[in-house]
Amino acid sequence: MGERGGWRRRFVRRWWASHNDSGRIRRALTEVLGELDSTPELGLNLACGEERLHPKLVHVDRVRSGAAEVQADAHRLPFPGDSFRVIVSQETVEHLEDPFAALREMARVLRPGGALYLQVPFVLGYHPGPEDYWRFTGAGVRRLLGQAGLRVEKLEPALGAGTGLYRVAVEFVAGAAARLVPAAYLPVKGVASLLCFPLRALDGPLHAGPQRDRIPGGYLAIGRKPD
Repeated sequence: MGERGGWRRRFVRRWWASHNDSGRIRRALTEVLGELDSTPELGLNLACGEERLHPKLVHVDRVRSGAAEVQADAHRLPFPGDSFRVIVSQETVEHLEDPFAALREMARVLRPGGALYLQVPFVLGYHPGPEDYWRFTGAGVRRLLGQAGLRVEKLEPALGAGTGLYRVAVEFVAGAAARLVPAAYLPVKGVASLLCFPLRALDGPLHAGPQRDRIPGGYLAIGRKPD
């Protein structure tokens, strides 16, 4: 069972959930994490999962597993105010009951002048883990950051319309198959993920279009706490 589960995770990471390897996301993360390279200060990776992004990041998750060093609730972080130079939150706040309160808590522990990297989904199927509450438009991301007192330095689709279409197509095909044979959902989703994967190549050509905010896969933003 463990080997089969490991194979399934690798497949999902390689095909369905490979978006964090996109050039746009990697460049934005490199920009923010680079602020830790010339300072003794630390950063915070919130809901880090299995990945360690930088040696100066304190890795926090709701359970102590994977890369997590601290177990904590994002709504009540166990750190003093103004503790971190950088905070990273990748596709986490959609799972939080109160993302507005969580953003204010992140801003509290971010030091003046510090940066928050925020990445959220827009077009993405329901994925409870443990629960899935929210989706965010660009305007919603701006509101999340603004109500926490953070200045928006960058806000753009992290994943474009190609990824949005890809996700809808895969979920539609898999969901339709499951209507006929419930056990077919995961196998059909795997095959559809492979067959529809080329749709994601449309992200680049459509990124600068005037309607790019209609069905992007998600957004990335960099918020700055005022000095």
